[in-house]
Amino acid sequence: MLEVLESCKLCPRNCGINRLKGELGYCNSGKNIKIAKVSLHNWEEPCISGKNGSGTIFFSNCSLKCVFCQNHEISSENIGKEVSIKRLSEIFLEQQKRGAHNINLVTPTHYVPQIIEALKISKASGLNIPILFNTSGYENIETIKLLEGYIDVYLPDIKYFNNKYSQKYSNAENYFAYASNAVKEMFSQVGNIKFNKDGLIEKGVIIRHLMLPGLLFDSKKIIDYIYSTFGDSVYLSLMNQYVPMHNAYKFPEINKSLNYKHYDSMIDYCLSLGIKNAFIQEEGTASKSFIPDFDLNGV
Repeated sequence: MLEVLESCKLCPRNCGINRLKGELGYCNSGKNIKIAKVSLHNWEEPCISGKNGSGTIFFSNCSLKCVFCQNHEISSENIGKEVSIKRLSEIFLEQQKRGAHNINLVTPTHYVPQIIEALKISKASGLNIPILFNTSGYENIETIKLLEGYIDVYLPDIKYFNNKYSQKYSNAENYFAYASNAVKEMFSQVGNIKFNKDGLIEKGVIIRHLMLPGLLFDSKKIIDYIYSTFGDSVYLSLMNQYVPMHNAYKFPEINKSLNYKHYDSMIDYCLSLGIKNAFIQEEGTASKSFIPDFDLNGV
């Protein structure tokens, strides 16, 4: 599996570099896995966090690097600790032992081959809780196909509809084309949402959309796409937690908080379409206090 790193094209950047020989591409990741935090996270959607928390593993580096990234310390500033595949498999089992409802792989795309190998080891040693793939949505479909049979729940973003925004704020051409195709593949693998008797997710797709200031029309186009394509077979998570951080100050139009009237209007829009399966957020979530401290805990 690791041989794909010899000419890495795991993400749409398609760098083609040899990570096994120490070459670094856009995401700045080499051969070894790098992790910034392992935790029981209580601020995901209720069906993910439950009572005990979601077993989050925050991977360092990122193939997208949005200008407003709230996790910029690990996405762009290389904070984290390198670990072996064996150590990652141990972390999975430690999270299960702590009572995590699931294993939540946060920004994992650039480590997919290593993650698959670690899952093989940990599953052979008793790992049996759902595995979540928590991603920006900027994916090559071939990489998602590698994950079939290993992932129970996909948690992708769809950030942008219009290419001009994805280029401006994430330096990502054709973001929507990649994200929409990837989500279709995700759904084909795991199918309709399935919850257990306690209301915790076991299978399915939850599509997240973080609303950005001034992009109300773009958000509507994304919602239109999701509902016309998947109906009530997936869940929508409509998020209002945008906080201008990192390099957002360079873009005055997004260097401000989201207008809550726009968020409320999006909720009304979803209702007008007939959307039933959705998570929404209350006021007060747009706070830096919800951003994890990337202290290498649990690594």
